[in-house]
Formats: sequence, C-alpha cells, structure tokens
Amino acid sequence: MVDLFESQWLASTVQLKNRIVMAPMTRTRTSEGDVPNELMAIYYGQRATAGLIVSEAVDVHPSSNGYAMTPGIYTDAQLQGWRLVTDEVHRKGGTIFSQIWHVGRMAHPLGMPDGEAPWGVTEQRAENSDVFAHGPDGKLGYMRAGTPRALTTDEVSALVGTFAQAFANARKAGFDGVEIHAANGYLFEQFMNSVLNTRTDRYGGGSVEDRTRFLMEVVDAAVRELGPGRVGVRLAPYGTFNDIPVDPLTEETLLYVSEQLGRRGVGYVHLVYELMPAGNMESAEFKKHHVDHAVLTKVRAAFPGAIIWAGGFTSRESAQAALDTGLADLIAFGRPFIGNPDLAERLKHGWPLTEADRSTYYTRRDEVGFTDFPAYSTGGAARRAV
Repeated sequence: MVDLFESQWLASTVQLKNRIVMAPMTRTRTSEGDVPNELMAIYYGQRATAGLIVSEAVDVHPSSNGYAMTPGIYTDAQLQGWRLVTDEVHRKGGTIFSQIWHVGRMAHPLGMPDGEAPWGVTEQRAENSDVFAHGPDGKLGYMRAGTPRALTTDEVSALVGTFAQAFANARKAGFDGVEIHAANGYLFEQFMNSVLNTRTDRYGGGSVEDRTRFLMEVVDAAVRELGPGRVGVRLAPYGTFNDIPVDPLTEETLLYVSEQLGRRGVGYVHLVYELMPAGNMESAEFKKHHVDHAVLTKVRAAFPGAIIWAGGFTSRESAQAALDTGLADLIAFGRPFIGNPDLAERLKHGWPLTEADRSTYYTRRDEVGFTDFPAYSTGGAARRAV
C-alpha cells in the first residue's frame, strides 16, 4: 500500500512530493483581456504544498471562451501573467500543470469573437445548460448556451494546430506540463460521445477511432512539445454535465482511450467520478457517481501511467482508502483547497478544515474568498498565507 504523503513519479519525468492534487477550479479572477495577474499568483502560490496543482481551465483561442473572466494562453500579456503564477508556485516548491480546454458548443454568440455562433461537433445545442457572458446590456450573467455551427473537417484539423501553439505557450509560461480537459461536456467529450457525434467525416462518431481522433491528434501535439510524463488527460466517464447524452459505448471508448494514451507516454489520466446535472457552475449540485471497480481494473490494465481519482474527497481517511484500493495513484481535492490553502499540511497533521462561502467562488475580481484564507497556525492565532 502507498501512503498519501509518499512521492509519485509521472513517467519517470516529473516527481511529485506527495499524492495530493489540487483539482482545476474555475475562479474568474482574471484582469482585463482574460489575463492572469498577481492576485492569481498569490492564490496558486499559497497552495503549493499540493503534490500537483492543476490550473483552472485555460482558453486556447477566443472562440473557446464560454465563461467570462476565465484566462487564456494565446496572447503575450496572458503568457506574462501566467509567468507570475508559475514563478510563484516554483518559488514555494510546487509543481503546476495548465489545464487546456476548448468549450465547443458551451458558449454564446455574445461571448464569441464578432458574435459568431459557438463551435460545435454538430449543430445540436446544449438546450439545458448555461454559460457566463456579458449580456446585451453589458452586465455579466448566466444565459443558455447558443446554437452552434458544425466545424468543418479542415477547421478541426486546424484546431489541432491551435492547441499545439497553446502547449508551446504553456512551456514558455513556465508550466511543468499540461492537462487536456476532455471531460464535463466540453469539446473533446462532445467529439467522443457516440450519441452526440453524428458526423460522417474522419472525426465522426461511426467508430471509436474516428470519434477519438481529435483528442489523439491533440495529445500527440502535446507530447511532441512537452515530452512524456508532462501531459495528462482529464476524462469524465458516465458524466452528463452540459447536456452530454448518456452513451451506451462509454466503456468501449474509455478503455480504447486509456490504451491509446498509454502508448503515447501520457503521464496520467484524471478520472472525474462525479455526475453533475445541467445548469451552471454556481447552481450545479455535485453528486458522487463512482465508476464500477471492475471498469477501473480494466483501465488500470490498459493504462500504465498514473491515475488521478477525483470525486468529492474531503478528508485524509477517504483519500487514503481510495489509494488502498490500488486503483488510483493520486487523489484530487477541489473545494477543500479553496478555504484551506495549506490543505496538504492540514490533512497530514489532522488540523481542522475551513469551509469556504460558496457565494464567493466566482464572479469577483478581489481577494475575498480567494486569497484571504489563512494557513493554520499551531500557535493559536491564524496567520495570513502569502
């Protein structure tokens, strides 16, 4: 059995100091132009006791922005902002990967360049799911995702090049690696879902090879740019968030992807074990939905890299019990990291945890609910973590 506080290697390339992962969490604290800033650098630096930090989702192009105030990685200003973040995490002895995404149909014309339609696998709209954008009156708010236009075959191929540039930019910005966000109903999962993907081209849903082709081409670009062990992929088997249809071929797709990622030297697969209903980030209720252990055993056999388990972990005991199954190597904590910047130390020493006020999670540009949580002090008086 392994201990939660033992180190972990990713493909003999990246060594993590413990098996605690800070899960990616959208926090909407960017500056104008979707630029990371000094406040974000403080936030991530405070949490550098995690073995691995996975950043909030990062846009590869203006078309991938489905939520206002989320950061990009396609302008010089954004790269400079991310350099503030990575330098601070490294100064505190941490390791940080950038979670790279494209939201696909989960956008609205009001948030798209020149008001164009969202980019979709098909023209099918996410009828029951919301995005966050500036309305016609300029005010920020939630609105139903727009009707997408289907990307052409050439546009999908060109988007692989857009991701390749994002990976190069992540390296320039000082990230230790990248996580490709292929979960939660965003673009990659839209392609992989056999019910939603009704295309008839080489990226179509007729076979598992075709509907996963886009993901594999992007993974290949990431490994070429960053090397083995510095690429992870997040998957959400059996999830239905953002109107992703229930897919009868989920297990077939999951095992095929796991095998292919292993062949490509991917460092880890990040499995999200939560079922989330349609809606928006603020209203969604997160419900545990664990993948059957028999399926996990098959994933373990197909994929030689590390497996991150994410799914509502809130204590050292629950995380250690998950490791003890032998089906995971790393445990991801999400919301507990918001109110507990020193979460790894609190778990290690059995110190009490702080629960953050959910109303401060998003839609702010200040430190409230972001960097104003103190680290635990054994001296009795809490101190600010900076």
